[in-house]
Amino acid sequence: MEKYQKIRVVGRGAFGIVHLCLRKADQKLVILKQIPVEQMTKDERLAAQNECQVLKLLNHPNIIEYYENFLEDKALMIAMEYAPGGTLAEYIQKRCNSLLDEDTILHFFVQIVLALHHVHSKLILHRDLKTQNILLDKHQMIVKIGDFGISKILSSKSKAYTVVGTPCYISPELCEGKPYNQKSDIWALGCVLYELASLKRAFEAANLPALVLKIMSGTFAPISDRYSPELRQLILSLLNLDPSKRPQLNEIMAQRICIRALMNLYTDIGSVKMRRVEKPLAIVTPVSHGRVGGRVTSGRSRGGLNNSGSGKSGIPLPLSSVYSWGSGILSPLRLPMLNTEVVQVSAGRTQKAGVTKSGRLIMWEKPQVTSGKYDIFKFHIVVYHNRTISQYDYILQYITILYLRVSDIFFALFSDRGIIMTFGSGSNGCLGHSNFNDVTQPKIVEALLGYEILQVSCGASHILVVTNDREVFAWGRGDNGRLGLGTQDSHNCPQQVLIASEHEAQKVLCGIDCSMILTSKNQILSCGNNRFNKLGLDKISLVEEPSPQNQVEEVHVFTPVQSAPLNQEQIACVDIGTAHSAAVMETGECYTFGSNQHGQLGASTRRSSRVPYLVPGLQGVKVTIVTCGDAFTVAIGAEGEVYTWGKGARGRLGRKEEDSGIPKLVQLEESHPYVVTSVACCHGNTLLAVKPLVGETIPR
Repeated sequence: MEKYQKIRVVGRGAFGIVHLCLRKADQKLVILKQIPVEQMTKDERLAAQNECQVLKLLNHPNIIEYYENFLEDKALMIAMEYAPGGTLAEYIQKRCNSLLDEDTILHFFVQIVLALHHVHSKLILHRDLKTQNILLDKHQMIVKIGDFGISKILSSKSKAYTVVGTPCYISPELCEGKPYNQKSDIWALGCVLYELASLKRAFEAANLPALVLKIMSGTFAPISDRYSPELRQLILSLLNLDPSKRPQLNEIMAQRICIRALMNLYTDIGSVKMRRVEKPLAIVTPVSHGRVGGRVTSGRSRGGLNNSGSGKSGIPLPLSSVYSWGSGILSPLRLPMLNTEVVQVSAGRTQKAGVTKSGRLIMWEKPQVTSGKYDIFKFHIVVYHNRTISQYDYILQYITILYLRVSDIFFALFSDRGIIMTFGSGSNGCLGHSNFNDVTQPKIVEALLGYEILQVSCGASHILVVTNDREVFAWGRGDNGRLGLGTQDSHNCPQQVLIASEHEAQKVLCGIDCSMILTSKNQILSCGNNRFNKLGLDKISLVEEPSPQNQVEEVHVFTPVQSAPLNQEQIACVDIGTAHSAAVMETGECYTFGSNQHGQLGASTRRSSRVPYLVPGLQGVKVTIVTCGDAFTVAIGAEGEVYTWGKGARGRLGRKEEDSGIPKLVQLEESHPYVVTSVACCHGNTLLAVKPLVGETIPR
């Protein structure tokens, strides 16, 4: 006890006394639970030891933190986090008859769900979930589950039989003496939610037999009609007499009513983010100011410029511009834009989409009827935000999107909460929802709840993600070993990919029939189809062609690249096309490898080699971004210049030219210095976003 100074007794329980103490080392208030062991029965000692064992396993912002335990004066002392806001039961009691608003109820509820999900993920039952065991921080905004004294650690998915828990919260199967598992905690969760909504317990009676009868009948007074039908239905589902019909915790988190509260919650620190309030965005009609070269080397001095972005002799610049070419559009077409900044774009065979700085998802769709003349072809814009598109309204109005990926038939996006959502065609299981169903609205990939997603990539029929803890998950079509799971099996839900311990994933990329990982040490790992050595897996030097025994056609696990110089230099950027790939070294040099049928390696069409190729047409250019289409390549220079080479049919190169193995500049309709913020290629399409440098204006 020399490390703690007792302040006062804050509670007395069945097993002992609870002290509020000051930890001398850091002057932090902590709770010390003092449990006498000398007069305990064997079962009571086991319960005390069990609480320590359980607390050691749990680490979550919505669970009371465990510090240590020690013996002192024939008592077991358990040191844990102090929650000064009191219990949720006290909070409810102080409300008297003043009902909570639904947002507050759900704010508390989703935190309890997240905490219970963490508990169950450790194969632990709480077995005494109630408002008295749910604590609050000093601002009474953050929920902390505590009191794990009668928790049971499950060695498997076996069911527990012991009847324990506070009578008002016990489940019907416990009343009948039937076996139970996590679904009994779900029942208690329903009792807590009902109590939040009605300020009284769902089941109360004068004596235990009468209480058991009430619980067995499953009848309780309805909550106020001021609450939404979805909240009433959620309570009914949690308090279903049949345990098998109660939802799983991940199903609860994926329900529409919980999404808003879940998205507004910082699950890593338990704080609350205020919802963004924005004005509707107007559509800005693109105005041509004449074509200028992509490489901007003059006019970059900022002296004498108005930093507000407008001036007496100029008009304000657009916050950003988005260009598209390919699929018959022979030169860069500036798309109609919202008055906002697009920070990331992604393209599929027919889909074009972007993410704005404020976290909105926007898409450009081709009108059903066109003149057939691609030079005057126009897109119309679709805004997936607020109440613009009803079918996406409820979910996307509460999500701040950080990143999206577009495939030919589906979308993947993730939010600033690190949660990934998918929608579109479910063929090949590429949506990750444990089925092959199509989904018309963004739906959370439930298997990844609890993981903070860092980055996502989509192939034509598979997805890879990397988490904040550098774990990699893959799902979808598995032939050629593209998932990196060691087999060619397909999977309709996320599977963790095992990579060697010396490698730490930083970024994932999906090709048509292969995948790559860029590690934190700027090395490339590849798996899948290595035809033409497009993954760099052949064991070759810079000048020698590989012998037949050193040629690799296909690998099913992520393997470090073997081709020089890819296996020797630090890689800054890499991308995969249909039959070729490209990598940018930290020096800014660009190497291509794979098929050169249409000059997509930046060499003459006569070159047919499996050795990585340094693109000579980019000498003197420091490349920062490279991306690959079906048979062409796009590279972005450090000064905003855009180069293309390879197959030229149907406008792939952004100019009227057939195949070209020589990198050439693409002309954009920008009359002011700009930077490229994002570029994406898919099949024969390119989508590119640029923004003006701060302070520049368009001359009148």
